[in-house]
Amino acid sequence: MDFVINNWVLFAVAFASGALLLWPMVQGGARGGLSATQAVQLINREKAVVVDVCEADEFAQGHIGGARHIPLNQLEQRLPDAVKNKALPVLLVCASGARANRALGVAKKLGYDKAQVLAGGLKAWKDANLPLEKA
Repeated sequence: MDFVINNWVLFAVAFASGALLLWPMVQGGARGGLSATQAVQLINREKAVVVDVCEADEFAQGHIGGARHIPLNQLEQRLPDAVKNKALPVLLVCASGARANRALGVAKKLGYDKAQVLAGGLKAWKDANLPLEKA
């Protein structure tokens, strides 16, 4: 017990290091993003609607096949027309995943309870060697 008392600083540093190492996993789990493989399964098995929230020039450079293009700043107005059935899963995608995470809040607010985000965005899709369409 004397060892612990005399070296409390070492224990505090070890605890802080462990917490910092685990933080990215906790952070990633809170976002609830899907991997590229899980996204493909959602599209194929549950007929998920892919909504790309990138800007027009990014969408033209490459997007997931069959994706509907709705820029983030227009999502609240255009999503109800693009995806009329709120029971279908909606997969939100952008270049890195950051805008899609913001879009997730909008989609949930509009009643799309099955909306999800592609973790890592199109970069993760490309890294998984999955195909892109160009407009």
